[in-house]
Parts: sequence; structure tokens; C-alpha cells
Amino acid sequence: MKSNGGRAGMKSRARHEPEQLLTRGPPLRPEEGSGEEANGGLAASTVNDRMNILRAMMATAVKERRISESPCDGVPPIKTAGAAVDPDEIPTLAEVYAIAAAMSDQYRLTVWLQAGAGLRISEALGLTSDCQREGFLRLRRQISAKANQGDCVTRFVPLKHRTADKYRDVPSPTFLDQEIGNHLKRWGTVEVDGVEALFAPRERGKGKMPTASTYGYHWRKACVAAGVVAPDKKPKCTPHSLRHFFASTALANGVPIHEVSRWLGHRNIKTTVDTYGHLVPEAWDRCRDVMQQALRPSPVRAVAVAV
Repeated sequence: MKSNGGRAGMKSRARHEPEQLLTRGPPLRPEEGSGEEANGGLAASTVNDRMNILRAMMATAVKERRISESPCDGVPPIKTAGAAVDPDEIPTLAEVYAIAAAMSDQYRLTVWLQAGAGLRISEALGLTSDCQREGFLRLRRQISAKANQGDCVTRFVPLKHRTADKYRDVPSPTFLDQEIGNHLKRWGTVEVDGVEALFAPRERGKGKMPTASTYGYHWRKACVAAGVVAPDKKPKCTPHSLRHFFASTALANGVPIHEVSRWLGHRNIKTTVDTYGHLVPEAWDRCRDVMQQALRPSPVRAVAVAV
């Protein structure tokens, strides 16, 4: 009798997440904005290439009725480093205000911290009272991805690309200082691991520390309530989109890109240029003016050059 061990084995393997089938090599290399935190390993482009092969294999398996559905369906490609942000993915000012208005009261400040100071959501959720200074925020920590777990030992971890003794200063506009003051007046702080946290559970033993993952529920709910959704009724943007709003707004108003890079906490300016360089309006204007004068100079300039 013919054994069905091969087919059963494939069905069993197909139940695993596609990412698990790609982990025979070293861990993925983290890329700015990709969300990967491992060190060393395969580049995102390499993983995407292998994922395409796996996707084709799973599609064939479905076609041959070896498995009922492909585990690759709905798995997006990993964002590669240096991917230029799509301007259509950046929320408008009206959308930022709408999201903030619809956000639950306890987390409304996170919208302004991201849009007004360029903080990552893990940095916003990890904000403590000692971060606020006169006219700027001194960031020393961010919330751990495991902070909501009961057995988490270290709820706060160093900033991305920095060691525990390093910090990042970010300008704080007057309105943001006022929003922080309003938050503190209403919610106060809660002592967590020796620091006064702004976004900790308000009742001892009730709830868990928020993380980027658990915050997603509040974000999706706010986006839907604000009408900031795609045609499929899912949120049109992510919390990271607010960092894009901060960067694009700063660049559009003449803030030098190397300053924006430092405030965003990028490892190097290349990441900032690759991601936001195309949003600098002066660069387009300069290029147009230079090429116009070089190839079709005005009469006055042409005479001056001839003399």
C-alpha cells in the first residue's frame, strides 16, 4: 500500500508560519524601519527572494491539493533598507488631528510625540518624567517588546542603535510641552523599574505595560473612528507614519536633513537621505534652476558669461 507520509508531512510543515521555514540560516539583519531587532544574518532582499520561491512552492502544493491553502498568503515582503517613503503613505495634517481626537484619552499624547517630535512608538510608550527638559526631550530608553508579559524582568531597554549610557535629544515645540503637561495633570505618572512612567497601568495589579504590539489595538480603533482608512476599511497608515509626517514636515520647511536625521535617531544620514531625500523641495528647485541656467541661460546671464 502506498504511504501518504510525504503528503502528511507536507501538510504538517505547511501549518508552520512561513518565516519559520526560512530560519535555517543566521538571523535576519535589522534594517532601519523594518522592525527587525536581530544582529547579523541575511539581508531583507535575500529573504524576500527566498520567500518568493517558497510562495511559488506553496501555490503548487495547493494546486496539486497537497495542502488546502498556502501559509504564505497575506505575508508581506520585508521592508528593505533605504526604501523611499511613499508620499501617499504620509498622513495629512487633518488626518493627524483626526487620529489624535479619536485616540483613547490615555494614549492621545503618543500621537503628538510621534508627529511633533518624531519618536518611535516604543520610545513614546517608554517616555518617563525625567525626559522632559526646557524646550527639548532627552530620550534614554524605550519600552521593551516584552514589557506586557508578566515575567518580563527589564521593561525598559536602550534606544535603538544606542547603548544604555547613550541618549538622544529632540526639540520639543511649545504645543507638545503643553500636551505633556495636560497628560501629567490628568494621568500623573506611575513608578516602574525606578522611573516615573507616563503610560503605565493606573491601578496596581490591573492591566499590563503597553508595548508597540498592544498599542496596535488603540491605533486601529482610532483610525477607524477617525475615518483614516483604506478602501478595505483597514487603517490607512501605521504609527510609524507619524514619524514620516514629522520628517516630511521638517524637511518641507527648510530644516537641514542632517538635523532631521539626528532627531529621528537614524544610525547614519544615508538612511535619512534614502528614505526622505526625495521630499526635500529645495533640491528639486535647485536642480531645475541649475539645469535651466546651464542649458537655456537668461539673456543677462548669457552676456555676462560671454564677457
